[in-house]
Amino acid sequence: MGNKNKTISFRVNEDAFETLRDIAEERDISLSAVFRDYVDTLVAHDGQVRVIPEAELDSMGESGDSFPPKIEVPKSFVREHERLELEADHLREQLEEHKRYVNYLREQLEDGDDEVIQLEELDGERDEPSFRLG
Repeated sequence: MGNKNKTISFRVNEDAFETLRDIAEERDISLSAVFRDYVDTLVAHDGQVRVIPEAELDSMGESGDSFPPKIEVPKSFVREHERLELEADHLREQLEEHKRYVNYLREQLEDGDDEVIQLEELDGERDEPSFRLG
């Protein structure tokens, strides 16, 4: 299934609409882009988004509460994540190489009229004595 865009519609009062239009003009984007940005932010932060006036945002910075909350990730975790991504890419490349080789072998098998010789059949046709080491 493809990733299809969906349309969301809702009603706002006239003052809110004018404010949203002002925001869009200030940012030099369409009104639809304002909503898409908000929805993208909402999804990215698992619904933990608050819309607050800029004046309150400045006072929040002084109290130490930032939004969205930020955490510090150890460098070792980041390095391990990068290493695993590289390893996954390498494994994907190997898988593609093996798939190409299997396809090549299948083509060779389909194209060729070569006789298939079973090793068990060769064992029964020996004229030489068999030896066992022991």
